Amino acid sequence: MTALTTRTLAADDLEAAALVLEHAFGGPNHPDDQAVEFSVVEPARFYGTYDGVAPVAIAGSFDLTVTVPGGARQVAGVTWVGVKPTHRRRGLLTGLMRRQLDDLRAAGEAVAALWAAEGAIYQRFGYGPAAWDVSLKVPSGAAFAAPVAATGLRLTEPDAAVLGPIYDEVAERSLGWTARGPQWWPFRLHDPEHRRAGATSLRAVLADGPEGTEGYALYSTDPKWSGGVPGGVVRVRELVATTPEARARLWRYLLDLDLMDRVEAWSVAPDEPLLHLLAEPRSAVPTLKDNLWVRLVDVPTALATRCYAIDVDLVLEVTDEFCPWNAGRWRLKGGPHGATCTSTTDAAELQLRVADLGAAYLGGTTLAARAAAGHVVELRPGALTEATVAFGWGAAAPYCPMVF
Repeated sequence: MTALTTRTLAADDLEAAALVLEHAFGGPNHPDDQAVEFSVVEPARFYGTYDGVAPVAIAGSFDLTVTVPGGARQVAGVTWVGVKPTHRRRGLLTGLMRRQLDDLRAAGEAVAALWAAEGAIYQRFGYGPAAWDVSLKVPSGAAFAAPVAATGLRLTEPDAAVLGPIYDEVAERSLGWTARGPQWWPFRLHDPEHRRAGATSLRAVLADGPEGTEGYALYSTDPKWSGGVPGGVVRVRELVATTPEARARLWRYLLDLDLMDRVEAWSVAPDEPLLHLLAEPRSAVPTLKDNLWVRLVDVPTALATRCYAIDVDLVLEVTDEFCPWNAGRWRLKGGPHGATCTSTTDAAELQLRVADLGAAYLGGTTLAARAAAGHVVELRPGALTEATVAFGWGAAAPYCPMVF
């Protein structure tokens, strides 16, 4: 049997590495897709485990900037994780997660986040569900509680130069959103015909206001007919607006497109305002699902680099079997303008796992909910309530609008 070795990748390793993902996820690679994917990859952040000269397992991360309570912070966006079916059950994934987290810590990167193909996998490595989203299906023509006119709108080609400033303004204040530099817009707007499944090419509609453009929607239409009756589907990829009025006008436009039966959005925030615009909220069919999973690579640094909704002074007893440097007691002192987190021998007031801190990090999963599931133990009366309120942020629910 050939000895297995693990190393960082180089640019000319990416094609073979992508083939591992094709086997692991059961879907074909396409040259057009690979070109876009490769353009955002920094090979030195990616690892391959090799059986001889062939990669059999891979994992990597992007160097992302994500909005967290208190501002934009560096986050390692874990991606490209897969093992060939021929090499499963050998601990290769565990080995890659070990290497990745060790290297992230050594590089001073305190937080990692990912989209999980299977949530059960990443809980083993200390990730917690930190953000949620919903898939929406809404009947075309659904009425709003108050009239909204779809005026001040114009169609345009999807163009990062036009969409970017709108996105940047919203991302800066929206928890869980990633900064989207020039290298990421081609990834987001990638729209090859082989991915359309019969729908039109990607379209963009802009909402203008007194001060300029206030929002956009990226969408396509999938025309369908049955017995001469139209039943098309509007597929919404992204809707971003800087004002509530622009958001309402964009949704009204999408709901009023001719010859369509319904509007479908695969991913919107769990508190999407459309649900409050509808005259009959039950006309929408929302399906809740997990969004970002977060892992604190360095607990004291991660907790000290976000802010808290109220002043808080708590001693946390953290367990972390996979990254033992995080285990122990930490005194968290902070508030709306900053925080510190230091090692202490004082009596613990709250006992929890590193995954619980990851789940609560963006403010979208409460520590009270984790406690109700038996994951967090209150050691001092009142500590759980204080921590739950402090980790919340009182803004819109955290949510990441793009899979990376």
